Amino acid sequence: MRSQIRLGHLFGIQIGLHYSWFFIALLIVFSLFQQFHAANQEWGERLILTLSIVTGVWFFVSLLLHELAHSLFAKSRGLPVREITLFALGGVSQIEKSPLSARTEFWMALVGPLSSVCIGLVCFGFRPLTGQATAPAYIMWLGYINLALAGFNMIPGYPLDGGRILRAAIWWKTGDAERWTLTAARVGQAVGGAFILLGILRFFGGADVAGLWTAFIGWFLLQAASASYLQVGLGQALKDATVGEIMTHEFQTVDGNLNLHLFVEETLKRTGNRRFVILDNSGLAGIVTPREIKSVDRARWPYATLFDIMRTLAETRSVTPETPLKAALEIMGKQNLNQLPVISNHHVDGVLSRAQVLNYLRTRNELQNGDAHALRHHTAREGGARDGLRKSTCHGKSRLSRRERIANPLDL
Repeated sequence: MRSQIRLGHLFGIQIGLHYSWFFIALLIVFSLFQQFHAANQEWGERLILTLSIVTGVWFFVSLLLHELAHSLFAKSRGLPVREITLFALGGVSQIEKSPLSARTEFWMALVGPLSSVCIGLVCFGFRPLTGQATAPAYIMWLGYINLALAGFNMIPGYPLDGGRILRAAIWWKTGDAERWTLTAARVGQAVGGAFILLGILRFFGGADVAGLWTAFIGWFLLQAASASYLQVGLGQALKDATVGEIMTHEFQTVDGNLNLHLFVEETLKRTGNRRFVILDNSGLAGIVTPREIKSVDRARWPYATLFDIMRTLAETRSVTPETPLKAALEIMGKQNLNQLPVISNHHVDGVLSRAQVLNYLRTRNELQNGDAHALRHHTAREGGARDGLRKSTCHGKSRLSRRERIANPLDL
């Protein structure tokens, strides 16, 4: 989940909004307006609308504080945090590395719900101190909603905080993080399915929008848990592979003095390649992709050269042949890259692309399925041989001794 609108930075962490945030913001303000109007009909509509907007803003501030608790704890343990994104169903912290211990995972997950509980209790504590009749309405709503947020996040379904806490507890007990991530993700899928079913039942029971919203939350949890499950499976498949094993050594070099118009017409369109190595008199100079070309106005193409737009090696994200394939794929995902140059001793050894990783996984999966099919076929043949041997033995009214049966592997 990436931010489309950037709001700024807090504690060195970028804060942003996903477009879906505006949908939930309008829905919350509309819901609060109806709730406040029904409970306090003597208030004017302008006052109710103002309180609804203010309450909605404070609700998203509390969501941000929840995510900041996760992110600041992660940073305190040396885990880099890219950004916090608020979206339709809450917020998400983009923590770029996984925790190295179950203890860190446990507390990093727990501090979010704890922060929501603290905010809820603070709101309840303000109630006796407010002298205005309108103040308790939105303060109490904020208190209840933060406690509800903490309770929802403690549901033991991955990737909710409760699922991460469950994963951390089992990880600490067994020492196997990946295996129990799969278990926690399965629990998350079950929780998501249960929410979908509950939402459908509520909708047909007369809950209308509330039922559909519950089902939508369940769908989101189901998708997120499934993605987590696949991510762990992908990590296991890439566990022992390195970039050098699957990279291609075929890449095209071009002269950096070539202007963009000639390069696009005579090289880029004809080859279909998406990454080119730029050479100068001393050797490797940089990298050019269609992204750099699109950043230049077409009218300037005949006058701009590849040297003018290339990314130097210092500006280019690269990997070495020894880099784990899993780490390279994470770099591609975080920086939205399709290819990575493979560089060793200031020399381009090759190029790694997403397509090569997918082909590697496809081939690996086909081989594993082929092995499983061959094993089933072999087992079936052994079973047929055992049945035939038993029939022939019974027909001849002969019986093998126990020692003879053990010596014959087909009869075990």
